Amino acid sequence: MKNFKNIMRSCLIATALMVVGCQEDDPSAGDIIAPTNVVITAEIVGEDAENPYGDGSGTVNFTATANHAASFRFISPGVQVDASNGLASIAFSSLGVNTYQVVVLAFGTGGVSTTTTIDVEVLVTYAPPQDLIDKLVGTGNKTWRIKSEMKGHFGLGPINGTVPAEWYSAGPEEKAGSGMYDDRYIFNIDGTFTHITDNTNDDPTTNSEGTVFGRDGLIQQLGGVGGGEQQGADIVNYVYDDYSASWQLIAPSGKETIVLSGTAFIGYYVGGSHQYQIFDRSEPNEMVLTTADGNGEFNWWFIITSEEPDAENFNSIYNNLIWEDNFDTNGAPNPANWTYDLGTGSNGWGNNESQSYTDSPENIKVEDGVLKITAKADNGGFTSSKIKTENLFEFTYGRVEVRAKLPTGGGTWPAIWMLGADYDTVGWPASGEIDIMEHVGNDQNTIHSTLHFPGNSGGAGVTQSTTVSTASTEFHIYSAEWTPEFIKFLVDGEVYHTFPNTSDTPFNKDFFLILNLAMGGNFGGAIDSNFTEAALEIDYVKVYQ
Repeated sequence: MKNFKNIMRSCLIATALMVVGCQEDDPSAGDIIAPTNVVITAEIVGEDAENPYGDGSGTVNFTATANHAASFRFISPGVQVDASNGLASIAFSSLGVNTYQVVVLAFGTGGVSTTTTIDVEVLVTYAPPQDLIDKLVGTGNKTWRIKSEMKGHFGLGPINGTVPAEWYSAGPEEKAGSGMYDDRYIFNIDGTFTHITDNTNDDPTTNSEGTVFGRDGLIQQLGGVGGGEQQGADIVNYVYDDYSASWQLIAPSGKETIVLSGTAFIGYYVGGSHQYQIFDRSEPNEMVLTTADGNGEFNWWFIITSEEPDAENFNSIYNNLIWEDNFDTNGAPNPANWTYDLGTGSNGWGNNESQSYTDSPENIKVEDGVLKITAKADNGGFTSSKIKTENLFEFTYGRVEVRAKLPTGGGTWPAIWMLGADYDTVGWPASGEIDIMEHVGNDQNTIHSTLHFPGNSGGAGVTQSTTVSTASTEFHIYSAEWTPEFIKFLVDGEVYHTFPNTSDTPFNKDFFLILNLAMGGNFGGAIDSNFTEAALEIDYVKVYQ
């Protein structure tokens, strides 16, 4: 894409090529200062005396300067590049020699801008190979995602680096809960690009709401409603709906590249040119992509795949059974394994719950090989039971399996969970809490798993859910795989929630097990006025290391 030809070589002094306009405010109005002396130059890649329109790649490197400018935006049909340093590379794609107009906005303080345009005449000779088009598009709506289960699926390195994720390489599932892994990308044959920002909320009907992941200071370019949480230089779970844009294939300097229009992106928002070089596409159903960010700091790397994760491929690393209770002796729970929480607790056990916990056989007993925790209506209130392994069995890391059948009824709130053993000294949520299974009768058959820790307490816990259609009519296995690198939550051996564990979380020390059936409360909700009783039934509890 050509070097602005002869007029460019004269540094664009000609007023026809430096049309300064669209000044939105008085440059002298207080702290609001509009940029002045905006100059844009263009260098067409490969342009020389024999190739006046470039090397056929269609690539033009632009440089914009201005007084009082904080950042720049380059706009051409289907392209938007934001660059704080005034440098942008745009690859045009229409075959042959064509003239393109590029609009440059120089932004000053207070958001005021000054606009300049420039025309470039560029040669494009690249036509994408059919096998690449077929790989991206497939038959029907082929869907791509970040290959989160593979090391190096996300990372960074130096600008123009040639080693994938040279400086930082994310481990498997490391960025779970950030708003990236539930995104899906579709390259439609008609040239439209569809970004689904949450693929988990489209069943049974489409829900366009979602969240995304990106670089602080750049992700705000999306103009979404905001939200999210700052974690270092990242913004996680930035609220952003599904959207459509356009895509095309180019090959600057012979490097196959996906170009997305506007602010469309893949994986992690970094601004820049929105061009993703295809570094490697040799593996079936997989591609390695890289792109430079809008700050000119790093190249970001992604591995994308068109295959959904196979939940049945989960293999536990923990296979040595170290503790179990099969509830094979009728009567009270084994006192060598379990102790009780009794009474109403402080403020309804901290959740405005309505039950009083007892050790009465009316509320808890082992019968015919099953532990039954029963909540009952009792003289205008409710009784139930809660047992735990505190001071009896505490452990760090492992696989917990609980086979259970859940109660029904509005207001019922059964839970299988773990609490940090140091809660009485460090307090909650500093102790950490791992909720393996929670279910509420007011949302029948929805199973929740949640992590609570500082910054993620109460309703702000890191949570996911799945549907089990026979949760209250059949026994199912609810389990958690807890390692130093991650905590995975499963139902019947299928992973539905992965949390990246790190040295900064409280999930690297002893925890103990808890089984209980609460009534009402902040999560359990309104109790059915006709409620009489319901039971949480546990077939066994096992822990492997």
